Amino acid sequence: MIDKTRKLTVAIVAGEESGDALGAELISALNSQLSQTPDYIGTGGERMAALGHKSLFPISDVAVMGLTAVLARLPLIIKRVHQTVDAIVQAQPDVLVIIDSPDFTHNIAKRVRKKAPNIPIVGYVSPSVWAWRSGRAKRMSVYVDDLLALLPFEPDVHKRLGGPPTHYVGHPLSENVTKLRPSEGERTPLEEDKRVLLVLPGSRSSEVGRLLETFGQTVEKIAAEYPDLEILLPAVSHLESRIRSEVAVWPVQPTIVVGQEAKQGAFRRAHAALAASGTVSLEVALSGVPMVVAYKLDWFYRRVKELNNLLKFSGVNSMVLPNIILEENIIPEFLDDNANPDALCQKVLPLLADSPDRDRQTRAFEKLDDIMRLPDGASQSGAAAEVVLRRIGSSKIVHMDPAENS
Repeated sequence: MIDKTRKLTVAIVAGEESGDALGAELISALNSQLSQTPDYIGTGGERMAALGHKSLFPISDVAVMGLTAVLARLPLIIKRVHQTVDAIVQAQPDVLVIIDSPDFTHNIAKRVRKKAPNIPIVGYVSPSVWAWRSGRAKRMSVYVDDLLALLPFEPDVHKRLGGPPTHYVGHPLSENVTKLRPSEGERTPLEEDKRVLLVLPGSRSSEVGRLLETFGQTVEKIAAEYPDLEILLPAVSHLESRIRSEVAVWPVQPTIVVGQEAKQGAFRRAHAALAASGTVSLEVALSGVPMVVAYKLDWFYRRVKELNNLLKFSGVNSMVLPNIILEENIIPEFLDDNANPDALCQKVLPLLADSPDRDRQTRAFEKLDDIMRLPDGASQSGAAAEVVLRRIGSSKIVHMDPAENS
């Protein structure tokens, strides 16, 4: 067992803002469970820094998305990977926690395991091995001692794939559902004529580029049936100007909202949603808003996609997280060429009315709380901290050379 009175050194490596948020919550939870505040090193952002984490460099150096952006900054990213590995090996922390951003964090973990196999490694957020490149699960077992999963089906997936020991620690969204659900009067009754449609084209430039025009054409068709339709379009700040420019030609102008609070307010008002596939679909489902999901893959992922894995691991052939969690194809989804305005409009329209389609989704979403809730009312960050501390306490293990398991 770990001596909770001993001062620890904890290395946490995050590569983008979402990882910084999870890292900050983890630091707070660790601090609350230990007598002495650990020394925190590694890479992170402002929220982790505010709690005493010392980042080796600004995470903006490595927080890039898209093939072109990554290639443009590749020399710097490689430099930062080696810099981080050297610092961690030299510091000899009691544990290394890598958070999401697998292209960055897992490269660090592999090198640390090879150079300092005595350092226990905990992965926080599972790569989507259930969707594609399932072989990553087994490869991870060589350099990850424990994996903290945000989705309830992931421990079973990793067990079947030969991945590392995986622990469901809950999803941050589950702890903030009250901010997504309407208070009295926020969402107008269906008996009134006013309808509010949430349009969510994605948080990445590539997603917006592939979906925004199609969503605009879909909105035009829906508005022909609901002339008073109000469109709310939450946008991430770095894409706001692009989105404003591109929606300027829409016949029905959306109200663009920016920022987390404004986004949550839009969720509380919406009657239905048209969304890109991704975590946002779970956010919409937890808010109780019925939706239609669309996704268009770029040329590369069209060649390597393994969406058939979803049927094998979850019991449903779906790319939509709520469907996978519920093990039922509740939410209509359209992929690539099937995601066209006519098909999307046909499925969205019933969701704006008191219809069996709408009722089926909202009833199913009520099950999510029970499925995703942790036992005994545990918090997500608290459950994650417990696994990290257990791993520190059992860290006297002998790791095989990665080459022996390659």
